[in-house]
Amino acid sequence: MNFDAAYAGSPPWDIGRPQPAFLRLAESGALRGKILDVGCGTGEHALMAAALGLGAVGIDASPRAIELARGKAEARTLDARFVVGDALDLRALGERFDTVVDSGLFHLFDDAERARYAENLRAAMAPGGRYFMLCFSDRVPGDLGPRRVSRQEIRRSFAPEDGWEVLSIEAATMDVTFTPEGISAWLSAIARRAAPAGPTARAG
Repeated sequence: MNFDAAYAGSPPWDIGRPQPAFLRLAESGALRGKILDVGCGTGEHALMAAALGLGAVGIDASPRAIELARGKAEARTLDARFVVGDALDLRALGERFDTVVDSGLFHLFDDAERARYAENLRAAMAPGGRYFMLCFSDRVPGDLGPRRVSRQEIRRSFAPEDGWEVLSIEAATMDVTFTPEGISAWLSAIARRAAPAGPTARAG
């Protein structure tokens, strides 16, 4: 997916501040350890983590978005690292993270990409780590924009036998630039198990 052209203007997802749902998580102390902001765009969530004194890395496929994120980090004198890379190949980072945040990325993937994404997330997360994901909900009317996602689809993508525990899936709002009401979303909290459940469990 190439979103570089979108950053020549103002993409609808680039609101210039953290999503309120993630800001509340930060304020509650839910973001811990080393943070990965996957599909980071211009970096607001990695920068939010860095402002809390947490080690933060942002990854995005758009070189333009990463350039803007690095500029924000410099302007705000925040120590966050931004990398151009593929969210479907997080293994290439060669790092493990305690917390991963995903604002508006998961709902862009088709079924095969979801499976690959979940595998790479697990490889990039420390055992016991947490993945917080904000995505379009199937409560959004019409079919314009990203694919709608149901609770059941989230649970299928992060199944216990694949090394996950879905802790919660809550109704939320995703702020966007084109409507002050925002978009109906799901906020999911998902834990990476030390090893998948079942007799064929892989090593963590």
